[in-house]
Amino acid sequence: MLSADTLQQIASTAASIGTLNEAALDSLKKTWPDLRFTFCNDDDMPARLPPALQSGRFNVYLVGGGEHCLSLTQNIEQAIGVVLAQVDED
Repeated sequence: MLSADTLQQIASTAASIGTLNEAALDSLKKTWPDLRFTFCNDDDMPARLPPALQSGRFNVYLVGGGEHCLSLTQNIEQAIGVVLAQVDED
């Protein structure tokens, strides 16, 4: 299960890694093996869904896994992973 503290730790770790890529995800997966991780551009996320956490270079969204289907969620108690969404600098 994901907690607010864990979410903050993930964001801090991702920020310290720098570039969001497959190597960064592998590092995060090693630290939190029970969670799912993915990355994309923030423009690819639904505009109506606010991020669970905002950072200067990326936003963090929650992935829920209820009823055997992955979907975005705002409920941290249902979250089984995170999406790190790169924010464009412009």
